[in-house]
Amino acid sequence: MNKKVTTILLVDDNQLFVDRMVGILEESGYEGEIKVAKNFNEASRIILMKQPDLVLLDINLPGKSGIDLLRKMNEWELKSRVIMISNHDNEYYRKQCLELGASAFLDKSSDFSLVPTLIDQMN
Repeated sequence: MNKKVTTILLVDDNQLFVDRMVGILEESGYEGEIKVAKNFNEASRIILMKQPDLVLLDINLPGKSGIDLLRKMNEWELKSRVIMISNHDNEYYRKQCLELGASAFLDKSSDFSLVPTLIDQMN
């Protein structure tokens, strides 16, 4: 059984998107902790320290990609679930991320509003 989503890590270097996503989560009534990381290294530190229940992860990050981070999370064998959120909504990236264990893959430009519903389904 999955544990309730009480900590979310949002990994994205686009501050406007981060602000919009945090707003959507707050408006949806999410009351858990929301952490933000802007790159691979910062996200890695937070993931290892906090072990968030859910990671909202962009593919394009400064330095290493979100796919690299997803691979690293698999190596760490953490229980965090991952929703990939990307502007690269093509079948190649979608398939790769889902095969690496992402719970969902959303188009950043149109599907981001589905995140609260996905979180509800996980709880």
